[in-house]
Amino acid sequence: MRSDRLLSLLLLLQSHGRLPAPELARRLEVSVRTVLRDVEALSAAGIPVYTERGRHGGIALLAGFRTDVTGMTADEARALFVLLTGDTHASLGLGAAAGSALRKIMAALPAPHREAADLVARRIIVDPVRWRTGASVVDLSTLQEAVFTDRRLRLRYRSGDAPAPAERVVDPYGLVEKAGVWYLVADRDGEPRLYRADRVVAAAVLDAPAQRRNTTLADEWEVLRARVDDFPARLTVRVRVAPAVLARFALMHRAELLSPVPADTAEPVELELRFAATAAARTLLAFGTDVTVLSPKSVVTDLAEVSAATAAHYAASR
Repeated sequence: MRSDRLLSLLLLLQSHGRLPAPELARRLEVSVRTVLRDVEALSAAGIPVYTERGRHGGIALLAGFRTDVTGMTADEARALFVLLTGDTHASLGLGAAAGSALRKIMAALPAPHREAADLVARRIIVDPVRWRTGASVVDLSTLQEAVFTDRRLRLRYRSGDAPAPAERVVDPYGLVEKAGVWYLVADRDGEPRLYRADRVVAAAVLDAPAQRRNTTLADEWEVLRARVDDFPARLTVRVRVAPAVLARFALMHRAELLSPVPADTAEPVELELRFAATAAARTLLAFGTDVTVLSPKSVVTDLAEVSAATAAHYAASR
């Protein structure tokens, strides 16, 4: 399309300064006559482009002329500079590269957009890591190598409910970060699986090529994410909460609460929550004696055992 060619011509002149018409024609894969017609079109559109005859002549832009060739709006420029915390890029070994890229984009932005973009960078931070998730930055180098070289992976992986790590061979599609936690999306025996990177005890890239199905990382992630999102939470837990911690409790467990929380009370409040499994209810231990679990018995027993084991561990370490 001619509009694409005109933009390419403008970019070449901005990047290289003066260029002979035959050189521009070669780079754009058109005739010299077409280049000259394009130069006339740019000039008619108000672009200060001119030609110089002679041995050292050529086509050039007026000195100091720059244009916003990206067509980027002010809102788009600000959106680029809403900064994520460094953990995401650092996990991939790209922390320094991300900072360098932002600096280059800032330098290339039209002057009217720079101040707004800089203000956003200094005033807004997006931290994707949720409080108290236990998420950590893990070494993703081996997983990345398998992903980018399309090779199989041998993992020693610790499942959430398994007593010990187990070995398995997987065919990776890619890596996904969700709320500060990295996941490996991979096929195992031809079926899609999701592996938390911080549960990988050991990993080795194999010589064999990955044997993936004819699908994409994005498609497989949608399927796996939906399985987790749609998983029914079947465990209802009844608790008694002291008024001193009620506001903090409601904030921390707003996703699990089934009961309305009174706005102001001086008495303990009984509430119902819904968890996916008994182990998920262990977050209640963070409130100590200010939260008493009333039912079911399985949760009461589990929390008592965890609390006793924790106390024994600290007593032994003294």
